[in-house]
Amino acid sequence: MPTVPFVVESTGTGVAQDVTVRGENAHEFSADTYAAFGGADAAPSPLAYTLGALTSCNQITAQLVAKDLGIRLGEFAFAARGDLDPSVFVGGAEGDANFDAVTVEAQVQTDAEGETFDRFVAELERRCPVTQLFKRSGLSFSSTWKPLPLG
Repeated sequence: MPTVPFVVESTGTGVAQDVTVRGENAHEFSADTYAAFGGADAAPSPLAYTLGALTSCNQITAQLVAKDLGIRLGEFAFAARGDLDPSVFVGGAEGDANFDAVTVEAQVQTDAEGETFDRFVAELERRCPVTQLFKRSGLSFSSTWKPLPLG
């Protein structure tokens, strides 16, 4: 299967930026940051976008895996948290500017139970590109998935 390119272009001043995602349907979004990091907090920060990318990529990958496993899915609910020590990012201290830890709590309505649900979660995390970016970055990554009955 050929690779699929993902292309963004951006412009900005200071710490604020407008981003355009290229493709068949162009999409636009803005990024800023908290005042403590020099921004006006007028748009989500890139770090918030990374956590949103993580949860949405999990949901997309879950649909692909569910189809392969022959299980049904309903609504999802996610809470993702990234703990960042800003001393490297803001103050220039030695070390890694990455999150120290990322945790994901997920709930999904499904007909999968027991071992089937466990297999579903393991496979979606293995196949999710954004989950793999986080896991392979060396930070402490944990996720908890809870099945809920289909409504």
